[in-house]
Amino acid sequence: MTIDYDPEWGTATRGVRAGTHRGPDGEHSSAIYMTSSFVFDSAEACAARFAGEEPGNIYSRFTNPTVDAFCDRLAAMEGGEACVATGSGMSAILATCLATLESGDHIVAAHTLFGSTIGMFNNYLGKLGIRTTYVAPDDVEAWKAAIEPNTKMLFVETPSNPLTEIVDLGALGALADEHGAWLVVDNCFCTPALQRPLELGAHIVTHSATKYIDGQGRALGGAVVGDADVVGERVFRFLRTCGPSMSPFNAWVFYKALETLEVRMRAHCENAGRVAQWLESQPGVEHVYYPGLTSHPQHDLAAKQQPGGFGGIVSFDVKGGREGAFKLINSTQMLSITANLGDTRTTIVHPASTTHARISAEDRARAGIGDGLVRVSVGLENVDDIIADLWRGLAA
Repeated sequence: MTIDYDPEWGTATRGVRAGTHRGPDGEHSSAIYMTSSFVFDSAEACAARFAGEEPGNIYSRFTNPTVDAFCDRLAAMEGGEACVATGSGMSAILATCLATLESGDHIVAAHTLFGSTIGMFNNYLGKLGIRTTYVAPDDVEAWKAAIEPNTKMLFVETPSNPLTEIVDLGALGALADEHGAWLVVDNCFCTPALQRPLELGAHIVTHSATKYIDGQGRALGGAVVGDADVVGERVFRFLRTCGPSMSPFNAWVFYKALETLEVRMRAHCENAGRVAQWLESQPGVEHVYYPGLTSHPQHDLAAKQQPGGFGGIVSFDVKGGREGAFKLINSTQMLSITANLGDTRTTIVHPASTTHARISAEDRARAGIGDGLVRVSVGLENVDDIIADLWRGLAA
């Protein structure tokens, strides 16, 4: 039995109650269906299920009650009609692109995308004849100028990784509608607790559930959210055939994590705001990138698009370039040196040599990712302890 949700519920309530799948035993916490396949009462029932003539589960590569529960809950939180879960955030992006684009199509994307996304677009979609043009995320005129007759997708992250640049989703959504293209938004940094792109003009939302949706660095997964046609049919058919599937156990981890998502995101935002303000006052810091600071050039737009908060990612340039950044990172004692983000534990990384190392130095420079840039995913420790550890690093 699936419990329907009230459309008047807030995001936090949807995260706790929406997508509840309850079996005949009446369990309060949804069960994990760890099975690869499902049995049928008869050959006729099996044939009808495979033909799509009756609903039900067939094979866990594309139908599983636990994965369905996660999808139903996330779709409800994002305000989408359908959700497809995948094995990772990158496979969510790949599934979206291959389900909607053909050889000869064109993408316009922000040049601030995650390094692996740029690599996918350039090295793999490019081989299939799908070309990508990159523009500044905050320059709407540049987006307009880059659109060609065969442009089928606009792809953005907002806030961007790692400089937290904000994209005007209303303007890009209108532009996509005008040219018959899809606006796809990677909502990894905000999650629906802070920002709901489908309500702002986007057509499709992608997630790396590995990050804030999980929130504790335990499991890999991704998701695509949108309407019943593009996501519910086209992306789902890609998943069914090509199989970049999410495991039922990981789906259960994410499903349960959504229950605390809004509470956790508020705490991340509060801690990150404190850290960003402190960093701005430090003499060893040249610039701080955080949408919650009034010094951020798109602070007002961020406040409008992200009513839930400004996020948990803070990046900053330190004096001394790569050597200064490495000394800072190596001198911290509590912070985790890892490229993952969205964890309860604060993480710190040097983007130019890790997350964006595989894109060219020229592309990094165009995106503003210098050798002195440090990215911090602010966790849920006591904020004074986070600041003390960063002070230790800056003192080095």
